[in-house]
Amino acid sequence: MLILDLTHKIAVVTGGTSQLGRVMVRTLAACGADVAIHYYKNTELASALKSEVEALGWRAMTVQADVTDKESVLALRDAVVEQLGVAEIIVNNAVSQSPWTSVLEQSIESYESQFQSSVLHNVLMAQAFAPGMIAAKKGGRVIGINTECAMQNFPSQSAYVSGKRGMDGVLRILAKEIGEHGITVNQVAPGWTISENDRNAGTISAPDYEKSVPLRRRGTDQEIANVVAFLASDLSSYITGAYVPVCGGNVMPAI
Repeated sequence: MLILDLTHKIAVVTGGTSQLGRVMVRTLAACGADVAIHYYKNTELASALKSEVEALGWRAMTVQADVTDKESVLALRDAVVEQLGVAEIIVNNAVSQSPWTSVLEQSIESYESQFQSSVLHNVLMAQAFAPGMIAAKKGGRVIGINTECAMQNFPSQSAYVSGKRGMDGVLRILAKEIGEHGITVNQVAPGWTISENDRNAGTISAPDYEKSVPLRRRGTDQEIANVVAFLASDLSSYITGAYVPVCGGNVMPAI
């Protein structure tokens, strides 16, 4: 029987207190991982998640950092090494939110923010954590959270898409550069996902969106986290450089 076994693997999730991040933290822990929960502002929720992971019998820590700042990311890495050990799995999930508007009206600051939180974030996490994976000679997993929007290129999404498409290029090249060390680099691309906020607000149904999705429904945060856990596990050992849509077929990369 195949099992997603991450027992005693050390994982870092950036944006761990976000709607999707907290589900990924819980899912990785449910598979046996020790988890470093990165947060930017939400100290209280990060502490609550830490307690949840520890209740499952695994180690956990919280760490505040600005993932767009080199020194802050290096401090994050040092804290993880000191408290848990060398990370074997990094999930780059944190991202800034910019208003969606036309290219002609989008502020330059929005493009800069998306570049920093999508592209630079992934670069800094790789520079901070990949050398430790290489030195440990145990392989590793780099997982970036992208979006179906990167393939759709709809009006008003230019700032967000520009950051995510830049991230895609960085991670595909990284996969080629560090693959020889047994480190895989992949991306998970959610569609418009049902989150805890939707459940609480009763906004799960979105007929206009769902009619364009082959599976005729929105995906859930747990379904996204399940794919992250798979890519973090040994079951995905021969997959790298992949952009994996988890959107019910709403976008389909073609050969």
